[in-house]
Order: sequence, then structure tokens, then C-alpha cells
Amino acid sequence: MADPTTTHALNPDTPAGPKTMDAGKWANKRVYLRLVIYTAGIHVFAGFIMLLFELGSRNR
Repeated sequence: MADPTTTHALNPDTPAGPKTMDAGKWANKRVYLRLVIYTAGIHVFAGFIMLLFELGSRNR
């Protein structure tokens, strides 16, 4: 009996499955907007942590 995970690779006549359509340009814009927001948020958080270390080292 063949392994079901490799059956598709050995039999090119079987379809890969239904192809789905996304929202196109709107989906890409949402991904880039989310990327900018997450990147900015991470930088703000890292800056806050650095500020805490700076303020903590001044109290020595």
C-alpha cells in the first residue's frame, strides 16, 4: 500500500486541489499595513525597554 503523503507526487494525473482566490490588491495592502504597524510597535517596545535600562543604570 502506498504512502498517502507521496501518492500525489507519484501520480501527476491527480489534481492538486481547488485553488482559492483572495482579495487581490486589498489583501496585499492589508499585509503591508500590518507589517508596518508590527514593525513600528516592536521598535517602540524595544525603545521603552532600552529607556528602562538607561534609567536603571543611572540610579547606581
